[in-house]
Amino acid sequence: MSGRPEQLFPLFAGLETLDGVGPKTAQLFGQLDIESPRDVLFSLPYAVIDRRRRDTIQGADLPTTLTVEVTIGTHRPPRNKGGAYRIHVEDSQADFQLVFFHARGDYLKKLLPQGARRVVSGKLELFDGMAQMVHPDHMVAPENAGELPEFEPVYHLTQGVTQKTAYKAAQSALKRVPALAEWADPAQVAQQNWPDWSAAIRAAHHPHGADDVAPFAPARERLAYDELLAHQLTLALARQRERKARGIVSLGTGALQSMVLVSLPYRPTDAQSRAVEEISADMASGSRMNRLLQGDVGAGKTLVAFMALLIAVEAGGQGVMMAPTEILARQHLEGLRPLAEEAGVVLEILTGRDKGAERRAKLAALKQGDIQILVGTHAVFQDDVEFKALRLAIVDEQHRFGVRQRMELSEKGQRADVLVMTATPIPRSLALAQYGDMDVSVLDEKPPGRKPIKTAIVSTQRMEEVVAHLRGAIDAGKQCYWVCPLVDESEVSDLTAAEERFKRLRAILGEIVVGLVHGQMPPAEKDAAMAAFQTGQTKVLVATTVIEVGVNVPNATIMVIERAEIFGLAQLHQLRGRVGRGEDASTCLLMYQPPLSEGGRKRLEVLRETEDGFRIAETDLQMRGAGDLIGTAQSGLPKFRIADLERQAGLMAVAQSDARALLSSDPKLTSDRGQAARVLLWLMKQDRAIRLISVG
Repeated sequence: MSGRPEQLFPLFAGLETLDGVGPKTAQLFGQLDIESPRDVLFSLPYAVIDRRRRDTIQGADLPTTLTVEVTIGTHRPPRNKGGAYRIHVEDSQADFQLVFFHARGDYLKKLLPQGARRVVSGKLELFDGMAQMVHPDHMVAPENAGELPEFEPVYHLTQGVTQKTAYKAAQSALKRVPALAEWADPAQVAQQNWPDWSAAIRAAHHPHGADDVAPFAPARERLAYDELLAHQLTLALARQRERKARGIVSLGTGALQSMVLVSLPYRPTDAQSRAVEEISADMASGSRMNRLLQGDVGAGKTLVAFMALLIAVEAGGQGVMMAPTEILARQHLEGLRPLAEEAGVVLEILTGRDKGAERRAKLAALKQGDIQILVGTHAVFQDDVEFKALRLAIVDEQHRFGVRQRMELSEKGQRADVLVMTATPIPRSLALAQYGDMDVSVLDEKPPGRKPIKTAIVSTQRMEEVVAHLRGAIDAGKQCYWVCPLVDESEVSDLTAAEERFKRLRAILGEIVVGLVHGQMPPAEKDAAMAAFQTGQTKVLVATTVIEVGVNVPNATIMVIERAEIFGLAQLHQLRGRVGRGEDASTCLLMYQPPLSEGGRKRLEVLRETEDGFRIAETDLQMRGAGDLIGTAQSGLPKFRIADLERQAGLMAVAQSDARALLSSDPKLTSDRGQAARVLLWLMKQDRAIRLISVG
């Protein structure tokens, strides 16, 4: 199937082929990302106005929008320039006024001559005891009143496109809707009582009341499902291609793993053991592993990752673990080193800093297989880096590694199994949207010995108490993070916020060393400041959010977050996870600037009540919406026009299992339903999927 199916041509024609759309309107629609009749169809109305005719305005609950037939009475032009032009009108039982501003009297006299009958429709309000309709939406002769829809859909508009134009364009686009073969699972359609696609799109543009524009209306739900299904089909096709890519069969012997397990002071949690089992089954199979390891802060991902790396080594190969920054790579090295010593395997690090002879020596050792486990930044990807037998690549992703990069990793020709780790608990619906091409293992238990973190909510007015509390902790040999907010987009002001706080704390805490780290520092200075804190030279580290990712200082027991109310929930949860990593009880102080909004209070209270990152993420999704949650721009999360990820989370799971089931029964999409699904992919502009099919 090389090109777009012919039956979809009319939907992808130019906008100007629609009624009432000229070049200028087409340009305005473009600002809403509407470029074809298809886009007009997918921009559904968000509200509906009831324009059913009434006999009289008598007894109406004002203000309200209503439609009534009237007799036109006297015209009262404005007394002064810019005043109101009023026309007295009467229906069968009551009278009211039509009011116009900046109106041309001669035009109104022609349009609404005294004594004529007209059907008027618009918003009726009480003003000084008189009912009036300012600038009616419609004024037509009774014989033309048939053209007023009983229920008028309301569209999102851009400057210069009126409701009338939007309505007309939508009605015109609806005339081109072809009958398309059914791509959804017939059982699902029957069970949900869904209309077919063309009936659904027609119904969505002809709502008969508020329920018809809600996400749970059958037509809307059906259209949302189609959008999610197309997205999940794309991911499932990518997954199918990944799986076809012959993997390397890596069978662990368990010998090295048991050496590590014996040395641990505690037993792994059930979640950790389950994840290791899932990973080893994937590695033992002939297909390539493409798995996501999702774990909350402190859930013990490091151990699981190391066990996976050991399987690669036990099978006679090598493993690599990649982190987004040098600090994190060094930290993984620290975390893995004691485990590697127990297992007696050779562990090395490679970053952009390795130069000259040292770098050449490491590369030679890798190529000969002398280095069994390599930790590094993405510098590991450079062309001159060759492994003797790479079996497993682990990517510590912290959000920066989308589907595209995962595909690139596989295109490097290395058939190694891939495990992506993320420390950000993501609600299930978003995980399916973002990682639907992967299999997911979740660590949802905390290893024993992790102390709960006490979280308190404090007003900035109690700054002095907080600083006194800090001094006490420092005297007791403890360390503390002090996070300053990113006040606004300009980095200058962040800097001043952090620097001011740094100076003030230095002044108050005297000669005790206070360190500072922020995004504007040169990397070397940043590393030095972090290192001074890690070794305990500085006791307080004032920072902008650079520290949320993975820093490990077991001796730090206090986390102060200033203006916590302007941070996202997930971010606050990540920051809090920087403390509570040692033997001692830890505290997190969320400082807010009063007055606190309702939403702000609710967010901070969720943090006080729970340390369960998944619960926090679900709350965040309900409160903020999907786009904000992961910053749509950088997440690779698709923009859905109709589907609402917060309210339709369940549909995403259905779409995923449908897409996978369809492809497993019909991998080339050649059956009737498969052909229909191809049309869906074209309709939803899933170009990547279309490329995958045509190549496949």
